[in-house]
Amino acid sequence: MKLTVVGGGSTYTPELVDGIAGRRTSLAVDEIVLVDPDRQRLAVVGEFSQRLLRHAGHHAAVRTTTDLAEGVDGASAVLLQLRVGGQRARAQDETFPLACDCVGQETTGAGGLAKALRTVPVVLDIAEQVRRIAGEDTWIVNFTNPVGIVTRALLEAGHRAVGLCNVAITFQRWTSALLGVEPETVRLGHVGLNHLTWERGVFVDGVDRLPELLDRHGDALAGHIGLPADLMRRLGMVPSYYLKYFYDHDGVVAEQKTSPPRAEVVAAVEKELLDLYRDVEVVTKPEQLAQRGGAYYSEAAVQLVHALTGGAGAEQHVVNVRNGRTLPFLPEDAVIEVPASVSRQGASPLPVEPLPPSISGLISHVTAYEHLALDAAVRGGRDRVADALLAHPLVGQHAIADRLADELVARNRDFLPWAAR
Repeated sequence: MKLTVVGGGSTYTPELVDGIAGRRTSLAVDEIVLVDPDRQRLAVVGEFSQRLLRHAGHHAAVRTTTDLAEGVDGASAVLLQLRVGGQRARAQDETFPLACDCVGQETTGAGGLAKALRTVPVVLDIAEQVRRIAGEDTWIVNFTNPVGIVTRALLEAGHRAVGLCNVAITFQRWTSALLGVEPETVRLGHVGLNHLTWERGVFVDGVDRLPELLDRHGDALAGHIGLPADLMRRLGMVPSYYLKYFYDHDGVVAEQKTSPPRAEVVAAVEKELLDLYRDVEVVTKPEQLAQRGGAYYSEAAVQLVHALTGGAGAEQHVVNVRNGRTLPFLPEDAVIEVPASVSRQGASPLPVEPLPPSISGLISHVTAYEHLALDAAVRGGRDRVADALLAHPLVGQHAIADRLADELVARNRDFLPWAAR
């Protein structure tokens, strides 16, 4: 089995390789191909990934290439983990909205739209080459943010794709530790959109332990989520940590204005990681990788690829998938993040109990924004950018939307062919 990672020069990649090396599933990978335009990073990450596998006694070979066609030829699955524009573009995404007192974040608000505009055309081009070279049956697993918008772009273009985020598996690991149970025994009532999700239940052996978690471990959860325990108890749900950008927007903006952007922190961690990867004595995943973000990415990705390509039957995973009629208040072509039954045939969302207005309204609002964001990413145009921002619940004022649109286009002109005309 050949597994291809596009964006393989990322410091994330050894996290994925560690998941394969640990044999956390029966996924039988013979070859891992890392594709990236950055030859230097690719060489460092590729050599370390091979050392990691050899140390674990895994037989898979790691190859590196800057040629996408070579990388995807014969692949059983292709994982996308791109950052178009690198940490420099991310730093801009996290800072330019602050001048308008809007949150600066790489997947939410104006920063998230900037990333979508840079990323969607690149991903669609990659996917077309995967379809042409590897074949229409090749699975594309998208870990590239904003995952919901990028996955919707892939599905609307007819690609065999599933979106993946680590929020659900991270919450599963947190709560299983609090409850003193094995992570595999925990099933989540996870619902929403990518980076806009809530846990409505935490089931262990069919029993919902969420009330116990909120009662006994509310403060611990609050520390992870960044929102008050009393708010979660009142909601009867646990929002993801991305909901703080909505529920405490002004407080987050005030903090961001006095703190360095996350991109600077990540860039420093990446430099340290690359230095460690170059050290031939390092043969296991460094502890510093946990600071990079993407916790449990390896487990989620490897388990999902196993279900899509090698599983004996259907498995349950939280993924980004076409809505259909799962959430009846959304369009069928919306992409939602919910538990799904996953097999070689694909991912089918499992039934979801009706949602209360307290969250269905926000989900609908952000879904409308995502529709306009994708339209802007595919067709271009400054006014489409402004319209998407006007529809976003964290912007929503025409003067601010216009100002942010002009700033976004100016800062990303090199990545937007239509903006140069």
